[in-house]
Amino acid sequence: MIRVKRAYDAPAAGDGTRILIDRVWPRGLTKKDVAADEWLKDVAPSTALRRWFGHDPKKWPEFRRRYAAELAEQSDAVAHLRALARRGTVTLVFGARDAEHSNAAALKAYLERRK
Repeated sequence: MIRVKRAYDAPAAGDGTRILIDRVWPRGLTKKDVAADEWLKDVAPSTALRRWFGHDPKKWPEFRRRYAAELAEQSDAVAHLRALARRGTVTLVFGARDAEHSNAAALKAYLERRK
């Protein structure tokens, strides 16, 4: 099972393995606050893609397409995430305010489409 959760939301026992999937650390939070078991920067969108997107919902379909292309180049990191998800619950932790249009939502959909 793959879940998504903002880094600013409190960790919960049901989160399973918590993976921070942002390229930059969530502003104002400590390692204890985030409670990430791992920080996988390699599955985060590139800085250029993140800046281009700017969390603009109108760019969401194109962001997902470009992000999927970037993820295809990160096969080891994606395979690692899939292996963790096969073992138990994985929570993709992210810092964006808009959960629906976040890299975590796009990554979850990508992983679920390509099992």
